[in-house]
Amino acid sequence: MASTSRLVRQAITPIKTFSWLSGRPTRYTAWNPVRLFSVSQSRDMKFVQFTYAEKPADVRVGYLEGDNVVDLNKVDGSISSTLLDILRKGQLDKVQKVKSSNPASTPLSSVKLQAPIHGMDKVLCIGLNYKDHCEEQNLTPPPVPMFFSKFSSTIIGPSDAVQLRSDVTKCVDWEVELVVVIGKKASNVQAREAYDYVFGYTVAQDISARDWQKNKNGGQFLLGKSMDTFCPIGPCIATADEVGDPQKLNIRCSVNGVLKQSSNTEQLVHKIPDAIERLTSVMTLLPGDIILTGTPGGVGMYRDPPEYLQPGHVVESEVEKIGVLTTRVEGFRLCANK
Repeated sequence: MASTSRLVRQAITPIKTFSWLSGRPTRYTAWNPVRLFSVSQSRDMKFVQFTYAEKPADVRVGYLEGDNVVDLNKVDGSISSTLLDILRKGQLDKVQKVKSSNPASTPLSSVKLQAPIHGMDKVLCIGLNYKDHCEEQNLTPPPVPMFFSKFSSTIIGPSDAVQLRSDVTKCVDWEVELVVVIGKKASNVQAREAYDYVFGYTVAQDISARDWQKNKNGGQFLLGKSMDTFCPIGPCIATADEVGDPQKLNIRCSVNGVLKQSSNTEQLVHKIPDAIERLTSVMTLLPGDIILTGTPGGVGMYRDPPEYLQPGHVVESEVEKIGVLTTRVEGFRLCANK
């Protein structure tokens, strides 16, 4: 696993070598410019959650300053100690005041990075949402977004390992994804206003037990997608203004140093605003809810022969302007449950 300092250096360094894939999206909302969520309250920041060695159960929230982290609650005790509570309580103005005061910071080498947000109400995902992923299956892109969910208990962070129940599944696959983090309550949102509700973005692996996803649960995705530890996210959440246009980002995934997925979010079939409009027409999104926007081509299931994750593997998932999420793979241990 990458060291903490290397992980964060990668998190603040754009991808410089990348295999571009050409292709036009099937739908593009040209009239809908990227709008920034509460820019005055969270300008150009990368949020992390972490723990100190002496208090491993005490999750803290902060933001990156180079190879250091500012512990927000340590600077201002009135600020909540988790990012979810900061969003729920509308405390981003307090965060901006802390940043403008140039506070003291802590070396990242002295803390342990955790999932950048946890405890959210909903983890939503979109299937078949990259043109190249549809092509590798010889499928026509779906005319509307295909949504499914994972339980929020599947969330793990950069310091955690995916735990494989090898006695139950033999076909566990990788899927790198760009993640949208909702910043405020959203219901009946029009696509042209959707970015007003986006707090930021992170990286995820939609780890998938293909045998359960396809065959062992009547064709329903839930059990194949929601096994313990099957949603690594991180290493940080980059605010919307930090990322800019989320539909022009390089995205890739390597397993044991071998590149498996390499694409660009321009390949998204259904764009982020359209996904938010459709979701909020039937449900209310809450602060901290996340949307995994789909995976590009190159997953293990459709390789010849198929390839699947095994204990000892290391997966590196990268999205431009956000960073690298490094995930170890281990055999299942009951104590790994969160």
